[in-house]
Amino acid sequence: MAWQQSNSLERYLTWRLSLLILPILFIGGYLVYRYSLPLWLAASTELLLLLLCLKTTNTIKNKVFKAFDRANLHLEAINQEDFHQYAKAAYKQGKVGEFHQQLNQLSKNLQQQKSRYDQHAFLVYQLISQLDTPVLVFNKKQQLSFGNKAFYQLFKQPWQVFRHSSPARLGLTKTNQQWQFTQHKHEQNQQWQIRHSEFIDNDESHQLLIFIDISSAIRTSQLNAWQQIIRVLSHEIRNSLAPVSSLAETLANKSNTDSSYSERDKTALNVITERCQHLQNFVEHYASLSKPFNINPQWLSITQLLTPLSALFEQLNISVNSKMDRLWADQTLLTQVLINLLKNAQEANANQVEITLSQQQQNYQITITDNGHGFNNLENLFVPLYSTKEQGQGIGLNFCRNIIEQHQGTLSLINNTNNQGVCVTIQLPQAPL
Repeated sequence: MAWQQSNSLERYLTWRLSLLILPILFIGGYLVYRYSLPLWLAASTELLLLLLCLKTTNTIKNKVFKAFDRANLHLEAINQEDFHQYAKAAYKQGKVGEFHQQLNQLSKNLQQQKSRYDQHAFLVYQLISQLDTPVLVFNKKQQLSFGNKAFYQLFKQPWQVFRHSSPARLGLTKTNQQWQFTQHKHEQNQQWQIRHSEFIDNDESHQLLIFIDISSAIRTSQLNAWQQIIRVLSHEIRNSLAPVSSLAETLANKSNTDSSYSERDKTALNVITERCQHLQNFVEHYASLSKPFNINPQWLSITQLLTPLSALFEQLNISVNSKMDRLWADQTLLTQVLINLLKNAQEANANQVEITLSQQQQNYQITITDNGHGFNNLENLFVPLYSTKEQGQGIGLNFCRNIIEQHQGTLSLINNTNNQGVCVTIQLPQAPL
């Protein structure tokens, strides 16, 4: 039968209820015939019975469908992840009531799961926000949707300034499934290695980029190589210096009592002895350069830190622009760094030096700008044994950088844009909480 083959509840109810109308109309017709009612009254009675049956049928269908309509509203709310909206059941008991109770329980369970997910996601983003490693998140539209505080290390601005920016605007490109800086940005960011992965959040695909600072690893590799070279050179120099120095001292002592030695011979022997000692001191000094220092950071008054420098370098006109009263560092070692840098400025024929201190995000920043002749080759400044000075040993700047890095900070140098003087920037971490 057609009602048995119905593929919807609506058709099933229509056929079932239609079958109930037939016996009612039959009973009505029998009564009209039994009591020999006039034709117009018989027709009116049959029509009235038909309308009454249709209305009753429609009421029953509406009652049944109303329960499903309320359930549909509830399911639509669930689909929209609105788990606080509950549909009131048309019948509180029976199958309909049981069905709505199950819907309500489903909403509660989904709400609990969503709350746990939101908490976990919040904790993850909070953790990422506190990482010292820059982390960027791009949404499915390739727009920057999140960045942590370390984003400042890359672009010197908070990530919110670049919200919704494309990777291209940030100087990033993806080639062969690998993210990297574009060519004009690569030289400025060559110390960063980019790792990436994809994740799904709210049914959307996101790109997670993690920037790993490999400068320390490169520096460590270079340092290990130079240490190996220094060990070999030190060994060979000491082996050669020991007999030469011993012979020179013996001959120098003998020249003091032997009149056959001229003054020129005595001078030559003294020079040999002096240069041997100089080489010995140089090797010992440089061999200890890469050794870790015993850092003792404490709160330093800016005034007490910088005031003595003016007395040490009277030929320099030192001006100070400080936006803070104190910083966290080892006073002895930081003072030595500043002395070395001011000494470099003085030897570069500078007569004016400006020292600026400020707080940048999570760092203290010290900039030292002079008006000397600058550097001819910035790329080799931190190469051991390299120096542009006639009497230089290539140790001073390495020593300064080593001290700053022992503070977990950075030291960088650039020539001023007007080709007059150098700007040295020191970044020191803030005091731990």
